[in-house]
Amino acid sequence: MSVHDNLAEGFETHRSRLRAVAQRMLGSHGEAEDAVQEAWLRLARTEAETVRNLGGWLTTTVSRICLDMLRARAARREDPAGHPVPDEGQDLAGSCPEREAVLADSVGRALLVVLDRLGPAERVAFVLHDVFGVPFDEIAPVVDRSLAAAKQLASRARRKVRGAPAVPGPELARQRLVVEAFLSAARAGDLDAVLAVLAPDVVRRADRAALAAGRPVEARGARSVAEEIVVFGRHAHVAEPVLIDGVVGIAIAPYGRLRLALTVTTARTRITGYELIADPNRLRRLDLAVLDEALTPGG
Repeated sequence: MSVHDNLAEGFETHRSRLRAVAQRMLGSHGEAEDAVQEAWLRLARTEAETVRNLGGWLTTTVSRICLDMLRARAARREDPAGHPVPDEGQDLAGSCPEREAVLADSVGRALLVVLDRLGPAERVAFVLHDVFGVPFDEIAPVVDRSLAAAKQLASRARRKVRGAPAVPGPELARQRLVVEAFLSAARAGDLDAVLAVLAPDVVRRADRAALAAGRPVEARGARSVAEEIVVFGRHAHVAEPVLIDGVVGIAIAPYGRLRLALTVTTARTRITGYELIADPNRLRRLDLAVLDEALTPGG
């Protein structure tokens, strides 16, 4: 077997892990595949005897490629938030590759949304250390920082991902139960179950960017709000509970890209009000964090 064949065989043993690393860094199956392929091309151009630890070399290489891609994305000022919200007759998941939906489901939509809020170096440091357990002495050269600075990057990213609840743990757990019941009823299209989780005098508010033409910015009363929610249920399969400004809310994020946020107020077992936010500037100002530490690596 030639040296090139040995490298190719070794690369294939690491491919799935490299893909998992790149997917979490980039939030896109297609871009992750591009990054992994570029890592192979760089390996093929490298003298085999200079690669002492193939797994480490490949992880470092694909991480640097992802970092460059994230920086290029930031330079173009790409923002996953603020794309037009489809009306009730459209399917949020209908126009993109199925693999992107699989990626969002496997990584976690909420986590992908929050990772999109991190700076490129923060995201790379966090994914490598907190998700894949790469030691900081290997991360530091990837992000071109000192060991101490690489640790600070990951620490800062960790605080952003986990957020800071504005209420005590038991209250947060209560809010979450109510929001999850709301989502479950919406996904099922069960009007009675939706009514059961709404306060009789519930109020729904929305910015204009979140509404189809002709819909009012405010709706009042459980029945009128519930009927809207049953329609909203068409999109509830891409909705996840998240921490929004310290309390439990909902992110609607096809493929992990934030399109709509719901800030929710609750009392006991009922929702007393919520607001639909789709305006790009308002979405950017929201402080989003994950509710669970869904950070385990996968394929």
